[in-house]
Amino acid sequence: MSNSADSGAARPRRASDFPYRSELLANLSALILLWDSPTFQGEVLAKSGESIDQQSHATLRHLLAWGPMRPTSLSEVLATGASHVSKIVRRLEGNGWVQRTTDPADGRATLISLTEAGEAAAHGVYALGDRMIAEVLDEWSDSDVRAYTDLTARFVADAIASAERMLERGLLPPQD
Repeated sequence: MSNSADSGAARPRRASDFPYRSELLANLSALILLWDSPTFQGEVLAKSGESIDQQSHATLRHLLAWGPMRPTSLSEVLATGASHVSKIVRRLEGNGWVQRTTDPADGRATLISLTEAGEAAAHGVYALGDRMIAEVLDEWSDSDVRAYTDLTARFVADAIASAERMLERGLLPPQD
């Protein structure tokens, strides 16, 4: 018999699950938890016929977006330990998709980077994301997609700028 916490873990979250005063924040929380869920991603990948696991997909995605990374940085963005990153990297090396090189900035450190075949595989990961968003927006008009895209770009730019300020002062109000 599963408890109520277990039975709710697999279901998509709704904005009403989050008691924020901001409806926007509640909706973003529901979306982030759904799309960032390894369980959701893994199930979608399996049903899409993908032959590699969710964390390998995430690794390819990050390496294509940000370029070569040290294993410690990779473990941070994947939210997993160094030993698990080593296993992921070994699997991807076995596929010929990543390689380890010496960091030119610090000869003692290692960088993980995509091979040419890895870049092709990573572009395939992004193509899956494109198919996912296309399905979400399938019934939207072109003008609604454009308006939402423009507002989202503005929101992200403002959120990044705000995050920089929060890192400097926390959530204290600005000083005059």
